Amino acid sequence: MDAAKDAFERLFRSGRANAILAWLVVGVLAMVFVESALDFDRQWLIFVAGVGTVVLIPPIAAGAWRVMLPWELLVLATLPILVRGLFGGSVGTFAAYLAVAGLALLITVELHMFTSLQVTHWFAITFVVLTTLASVAAWTMLRWNLDRVFGTSYLSTNEALMTEWLSVTVAGLAAGVLFDAYFRRRDRQLRRVLRRVVRR
Repeated sequence: MDAAKDAFERLFRSGRANAILAWLVVGVLAMVFVESALDFDRQWLIFVAGVGTVVLIPPIAAGAWRVMLPWELLVLATLPILVRGLFGGSVGTFAAYLAVAGLALLITVELHMFTSLQVTHWFAITFVVLTTLASVAAWTMLRWNLDRVFGTSYLSTNEALMTEWLSVTVAGLAAGVLFDAYFRRRDRQLRRVLRRVVRR
């Protein structure tokens, strides 16, 4: 148990280990991108490409492959993308909404880590939830209007639109709870490491 804990803590301290694990997550994103291209899923293709671009901004801007977001944060934010790629139906739809929240979280963390903007824990969570609700609401309104103007069938009825908004709300709140748990766990680990350093 102690050996596993020490190995886990080394992952947090080692920029090299973090970068390797983060690049593995990028590899998973690339596989989802290829799968979406083969299925000709244009909407998801664009979304996955956008997430990949956000993830790759730090190493490209720094010119160093080790400059990556924390690997566990990337896993948390991109896991819904993998779930949506593997499962369809309501599970895939709900995962897509969580993926939007994950993208909002990645952008927030990048702004916090790589710019002069400093955000508090509660603001980051609130921003992620509100961004998720606003972005998906705007997207559903766009599809609703496309249905009315061009006769498409993205959202065929008002009931379908209301059901989608309810799902978005639940996904946004669930994402907020998950990210809050992540930040609290991360804060506890950082405090433990700092206490050890101070004792030395």
